[in-house]
Amino acid sequence: MTVLVTGGAGYIGSHMVLELLDAGERVIVLDNLSTGFRRVVPAGVPLIVGDTGDQVLVSRLIREHDVQAIIHFAAYLIVPESVRDPLKYYRNNTVNSRALIEAAISCSVKHFIFSSTCAVYGNPAKVAVSEDTPLLPISPYGSSKLMSEIILRDASKAYGLDYVSLRYFNVAGADPKGRAGQSTKDATQLIKVAVETAIGLRSKVEVFGTDYPTPDGTCIRDYIHVSDLCRAHLDALYYLRSGGQSLTLNCGYGRGFSVREVLDTVKRVSGVDFTVVNIGRRPGDPTQIVAETQLIRQTLGWQPRFDDLATIVSHALAWERTLVRQGPTIN
Repeated sequence: MTVLVTGGAGYIGSHMVLELLDAGERVIVLDNLSTGFRRVVPAGVPLIVGDTGDQVLVSRLIREHDVQAIIHFAAYLIVPESVRDPLKYYRNNTVNSRALIEAAISCSVKHFIFSSTCAVYGNPAKVAVSEDTPLLPISPYGSSKLMSEIILRDASKAYGLDYVSLRYFNVAGADPKGRAGQSTKDATQLIKVAVETAIGLRSKVEVFGTDYPTPDGTCIRDYIHVSDLCRAHLDALYYLRSGGQSLTLNCGYGRGFSVREVLDTVKRVSGVDFTVVNIGRRPGDPTQIVAETQLIRQTLGWQPRFDDLATIVSHALAWERTLVRQGPTIN
């Protein structure tokens, strides 16, 4: 049996491949390399360059490699970009996911794990959101993921595909062993931007909005280490294999940090007092959102290993220094 990881040459997907290999699983990767990197796929893992919307290709891979489970990461994920170009997001995140789900069902794939997002909650009235919090996305990115969740839910009921949808909160950090990390040029994630600034790759960090109704005026987010997130996917796979029913789960730590708190942590860990510039709000950014995590802990038995902001930052910083030593990134 093989696990197909879509987007497995990207940031989260590459960590998922490592998690699966460490657990003794057989893995293949499907990635169009639009944001991923060929070099992060470990030796011996087949990398097929192509799109998740290509049903002929996907069906062939499932049959040839005896794929019994799909972990679906391939997606665009930049909220401001989704506001500027929503059709790009609906095609890649929703239309292609629909095609992938259909191919999985037609080829009798047993298990499907979907990379969703807390953006489906929008700007919730309550800071800590549970899985039954009303779904009111405020960006095309969030809407594109919610549409995919609905497709997966309905397809599961009609055709019997077992699934787990994991609604991520803010993913950060890097593999503790230094094997992978966030390598995307001009990435927009706060911790990535801040550690790049700390080592001199950027001149400043821009803070988008300082007038939010929070203690220090900046947005609050629940940051989760990428390796803990991937462990949650592995736990979800084990859960489905043991006969677990389809469900949707939040994946965060249940504690929020403001933008200023994150930047202060990066400064402390790096020892660098870099420049921070305050500018206006960005469209599509909720004020504050934190996960309620009781369900994922109880259902999957998930236990985070790196639930500490300074640890997340230190791993991200170590990876940035590794990238500098490696030189320019080549796909």
